[in-house]
Amino acid sequence: MKRREFITLLGGAAAWPLAARAQQAAMPVVGFLEIRSPETIAERLRAFRQGLKETGYVEGENVAIDYRWAEGRFDRLPALAAELIRRQVVVIVAANTPSASAAKAVTTTIPIVFNVAEDPVKLGLVASLARPGGNLTGINSFISELTAKRLGLLRELVPGATRIAILVNNPTGPLAEITLRDMETATRAMGMQIKVLNASTSGEINAAFATFVHERPDALFIAPDSLFTVRRVQLAHLTTRHAIPAISFSREFAEVGGLMSYGSNQSDNYRQVGVYAGRILKGVKPADLPVVQASKFELVINAETARTLGLIVPPMLLARADEVIE
Repeated sequence: MKRREFITLLGGAAAWPLAARAQQAAMPVVGFLEIRSPETIAERLRAFRQGLKETGYVEGENVAIDYRWAEGRFDRLPALAAELIRRQVVVIVAANTPSASAAKAVTTTIPIVFNVAEDPVKLGLVASLARPGGNLTGINSFISELTAKRLGLLRELVPGATRIAILVNNPTGPLAEITLRDMETATRAMGMQIKVLNASTSGEINAAFATFVHERPDALFIAPDSLFTVRRVQLAHLTTRHAIPAISFSREFAEVGGLMSYGSNQSDNYRQVGVYAGRILKGVKPADLPVVQASKFELVINAETARTLGLIVPPMLLARADEVIE
């Protein structure tokens, strides 16, 4: 081989990693802002990536995802959102209400795709569902609107329940306020009494359950909140330990040993978030993407836990369940 050819070959070889880095740097970057930790929403993450794939984007191939995890600490969200702005991401995915609010506070230009439990119009995230306006759009998962339905399911499983404890985080927050208002209306109609228990940390959750020794409720209603998704194993363990029938908004609660859950299919919601993020990467404006209202709802019953609690699940309730965990 001639010396000139050899030098050219070496030069080309040296350029390969530079070219690869340049290609990687040219990838659009999606910011993913999440109040929880990655292991708590592993299935939802897979669904989100599937949604991106449906629009032609594969992580590591033609799109990069910059994750920011608050690990259950709400106070970290503003700083994490600011980090994504400095990273110059093309779009921010905010998969819950606290994340969406934090992202909205730091940018009015970068597109934001949310997945929120409440009405995004009432939250001030969008102008309307059909015409969001501004730089936000996403999914309304209807978690808060299902309070009466969940309470009815709990009553079916525990017919004699009249005293209901409701576990909430930050009772002055918009989601908790909506849930408590709907809970008061529903329990009044069913002739029930409620006792509100506040818990914003793992220790406060333990303290709330400690009150059951003296003031034992007939059942527990776990209000929708990201904290309770993060602490679902703790909650499932405590409800079994104290022999308290409980219903949650999240199927993950039933999957780890909780009695029952009813809510929208979050994996499908995250997939749709991925689809919207992909469409924005292709140039569609958030203002032109109407807010999607969740349409898949699922009842999950843990039959093994029911037997442990000495409960007989009515056949009609079993028949309506989307999944029965044995």
